[in-house]
Amino acid sequence: MATPSRAPAHPPETAAKPVTIITQTRVLPNRNDDFAVWQQEISDAVARFRGFLDHQVIPPNPPAQIDWVIVQKFASTREAQDWLQSPTRLRLIEKIQPMLIGHDDIHLIEDDQAGKPEAVSAVISMRIAPGKEDAYREWGQRIAAAQAKYSGFQGFKVNPPIPGVQDDWVTVLQFDTEDHLNAWMTSAERQALLDEAQAFTTETHYRTVRSGFEQWFRVDGAAHAPAWKQNMVVLLALYPVVFLFGFFVQTPILMRQFGWPFWLALFGGNVAGVTILNWLVPWMSKRFAWWLKPAGSESKKRTLLGIVVVVALYGVLLFVFSRFP
Repeated sequence: MATPSRAPAHPPETAAKPVTIITQTRVLPNRNDDFAVWQQEISDAVARFRGFLDHQVIPPNPPAQIDWVIVQKFASTREAQDWLQSPTRLRLIEKIQPMLIGHDDIHLIEDDQAGKPEAVSAVISMRIAPGKEDAYREWGQRIAAAQAKYSGFQGFKVNPPIPGVQDDWVTVLQFDTEDHLNAWMTSAERQALLDEAQAFTTETHYRTVRSGFEQWFRVDGAAHAPAWKQNMVVLLALYPVVFLFGFFVQTPILMRQFGWPFWLALFGGNVAGVTILNWLVPWMSKRFAWWLKPAGSESKKRTLLGIVVVVALYGVLLFVFSRFP
C-alpha cells in the first residue's frame, strides 16, 4: 500500500477527535489468499498500537467494489499518523507490495462522524491547484446542492488535506443503493460540474465501497463478513423460521382457520420471517463471530471449519424437520 512521502507534521490538537483511516487497495487475482494472511498480520499489529479503537476489512464485491477496503479508527490524528509512519507498518507494507495492482488510496477522515462506509459510498479525491482553494470551495457548495437532489442521497463529508499524510481534498459520499449512487455519478449534471472543476484541479479519482447485510453483521465493531458467509448464516436462520411459521401458523391458522389464500398467507409469513430475522441473525452472527470476523483475514483452516459447521447444522435441521408429520 502507498505510504506518505513526507514525515508527518503533527497539527496542534486542542480537542482530539477520532480519526478513521480508509485504505483502498487492489490485489492480484491469484494472491487473495496470501493477502488474507498478510491482513491478519497487520490487523494484529494495529490492534496493539497506541490510540487504536476499531477496524474493519471489507473484501471486494464486484462489480460495484473491486478493491479491498481497510478501515482503521484511532483516537486522534496524531496517533493515526504515528501508525502510518511506524516501522512496524512500513515493514508490513514493503512485504505486501508484490501482491498489489496500481495506485492505492489512503485517506484520513476526521471526527467521530467519519464512521465506516455504509450501504454504498464513493470516496472521491481531488487535488487542487495552489491558490485555487476558494474556487474549489465555491464549486463544492454547488455540487453539494446538486447531489442532494438525487434519490437515495444520505449525506457527505469533505476532508481537507492533512500535511504529511494526504495532499487531496477527500469527499465521502453516501447513497442508500448502488443504483442511486450510479445515477448521480454518471449524470450529465455531475459531468458538467466536473468539467468546470478542471479549471482548479490537477487530479480527480474515486472508488466505491459496498457491503451487504450491514445492519445484521456488526459483531462487537468487527469487520464485515464476506457476502457468501453472510448468506450461509442467513439461510441457517431463515430455514427454521420459515418452516416453523409455516407448520404452526401459516397453514393451520392463516389458511385453514382464517381462510387466507396461499398468496396472502405466504406474504404474512414473509413479513413475520423478516421481523424475526432482525434479531435472530445478529444473535447468530455473535455465535459465529470466530468465523465472521475479521472478514478476509481468517485462515483457510478456520474458513473450512466454519463451512463444515454450518453445513452440518443444515443437515441437522433437515433431519429434524423431516420427522414432522
